[in-house]
Amino acid sequence: MTFVAPDNIIVLQDVSIFQKTVSVLTQLNFTLQKGEFAYVIGKTGSGKSSLLKTLYADLPLRKGQIQVAGFNLHQINRKEVPFLRRKLGIVFQDFQLLPDRTIGDNLYFVMKATGWKNRQKMQNRMGDVLQMVGLPGMSKKYPHQLSGGEQQRVVIARALINEPLLLLADEPTGNLDPEMSVEIMQLFQKINKSGTAILMATHDYTALEKFPARILKCSEGRLEEVESDIY
Repeated sequence: MTFVAPDNIIVLQDVSIFQKTVSVLTQLNFTLQKGEFAYVIGKTGSGKSSLLKTLYADLPLRKGQIQVAGFNLHQINRKEVPFLRRKLGIVFQDFQLLPDRTIGDNLYFVMKATGWKNRQKMQNRMGDVLQMVGLPGMSKKYPHQLSGGEQQRVVIARALINEPLLLLADEPTGNLDPEMSVEIMQLFQKINKSGTAILMATHDYTALEKFPARILKCSEGRLEEVESDIY
């Protein structure tokens, strides 16, 4: 079955999410429109990360239909996964930067892995994304020379390399102090206003209050939309 949703960047129909053989979320039905911002909240172990991993094809889709950035995940094969991920930006809580490489080389690594060839274009894009996240001139620094907030900005720059249609963020403020968390959320707002859709899993309820948006809650194996004043 193939379905088309031109105005939506994510569509889930009757989806169950699995970790190995264990179902963690069932009967999921929701859409995320192009350019929309939504939070996914819920207790630890409620399925937030598993949902995101399924959306970027790190966990296989075993039941239901998912369309992400024009790809049908029920039918996707391994060779197509890199093409899906070129349309996505993924931001992790634990940064996952290569510690023995400069910031510039971390970004080059992603570009080479996603098919960039022209060195000048790569250098120009690297400068652009570092400028976007407020880190111009940082390309020759190593990750350990940066603060946690600066490292997270590099992670966001890395996620923006291929001008993604959708940014998937898994607890992006989880390792940051409150002041830096606000700065990262302001950056996400800026990215979203430029037209990139964002789906962000978070425990940071302060962010929800300061930067209100649509809220989806994982609870008791289901995913339901909730009002901002009752989460």
